[in-house]
Amino acid sequence: MSDASGPKPQGASSPGDQPRSASGMNGGPAQNSAGQASGEHPYTGASAVPEPLSSSEDRQWAMLAHFGGILGFIPSLLIYLIFKDRGPFTAQESKEALNFTLPPTLVAVVANILSLIPWIGGIFAVIAALIWIALTVFSVIAGVHVNRGQPYRYKYNLRLIK
Repeated sequence: MSDASGPKPQGASSPGDQPRSASGMNGGPAQNSAGQASGEHPYTGASAVPEPLSSSEDRQWAMLAHFGGILGFIPSLLIYLIFKDRGPFTAQESKEALNFTLPPTLVAVVANILSLIPWIGGIFAVIAALIWIALTVFSVIAGVHVNRGQPYRYKYNLRLIK
């Protein structure tokens, strides 16, 4: 095969022409194209034990658990399940938010289903809307308190999850 740049002077070669030895360039271990030793894997998995949250992350996730109440109980449930072992403040506040948002969310779902009934459906639609407004107001109040680093306890909470 000929090179497009013309004939090479004797002894000159391009880097691609030299065969690479099994031991690598300078007598060290052979390396792959990523620059790692052949026996190493390019990616490592996450550790089985999650890292604890910093204090600012702990406060942030706790605040998001309360603000998530605007959407119902799902955000606080997810935050509780994912972060309960990583931050004590997040565990406490997400559990509080979950306990507060779970019953009204279930009632609102039932009210929304019943709102499809002719003649009386309007009453249930209003009930569902009032529940959502109440969840929104109380969730925002709680989220603001938690963002300041203050634990928040809802005045009316069933605390089903201990």
